[in-house]
Amino acid sequence: MQTAVMRGFIPTLAAVLVATSSAASAAAEQPPICTDRPSKSTGECTVPEGHWQIETGLIDWTHDNSGGVRAELTNWGSSLIKYGVSSNADLELQITPMARLTADAGGSHVRHSSFGDMVVRAKYRFTRADAPLLIALDPFVKLPTANHHLGNGKVEGGLLVATSAALGTSGLTLSLDPELDLNADADGSGHHLATQQVLNVGVAASEKLSLSTEVWAKWDWDPAGTGKQLSWDVAGAYQPTKTLQFDGGANFGLNSQTPDVEIYTGMSVRF
Repeated sequence: MQTAVMRGFIPTLAAVLVATSSAASAAAEQPPICTDRPSKSTGECTVPEGHWQIETGLIDWTHDNSGGVRAELTNWGSSLIKYGVSSNADLELQITPMARLTADAGGSHVRHSSFGDMVVRAKYRFTRADAPLLIALDPFVKLPTANHHLGNGKVEGGLLVATSAALGTSGLTLSLDPELDLNADADGSGHHLATQQVLNVGVAASEKLSLSTEVWAKWDWDPAGTGKQLSWDVAGAYQPTKTLQFDGGANFGLNSQTPDVEIYTGMSVRF
């Protein structure tokens, strides 16, 4: 009886070991996690086919004090959920479970909390993952799921072209992300064009640590008046494993229309 049992057990155990080894080997062959966090720059990389990736802002705090109004916006758990649909394309859903806005002006105090707007995205990489110049297309649509205090209640969208290139053997990477948006008018009567641009320089400080700095600009041609924003940003990311990343950063406004400071931290995981 023992011999018969062992004869059945040994092949089964061998099959389990082979399957486990194959899974571990497949995981080892996957590239390190590549995210759209932590900077405003968007990566050209996509999630490997059949895998999920969650990029979460644990907390994101923005402060602004201008025009006699002191305002703070805090987002908790703002996440980008991705699924790889092919070797060079993924689908993405961005959600913000909780956003809180507080403002003080002239002795009055207001406070509003809400689920944030949702954004549906799709990213398609045109180039090989190891190409010297990387290019990806990233169209998106914003769905008005926030309340009227934290959102404008309008569908908006845009198209971003993510590009990057290594600067020789210096270890530096230069990224440019031109973006064209279709935003709702301030009076709600229609839509108008806006554009954003990011110039980002990143460096691999070590095998697991990367650092970056960037200049971000936005022009919004609302019929009520053109808006111009400008910021200088710094960020860092640490990857203890190939499928896990922790990050943080700070953005500093360079003109009166841009929030004074934004500080955030988050994590990303692929499975």
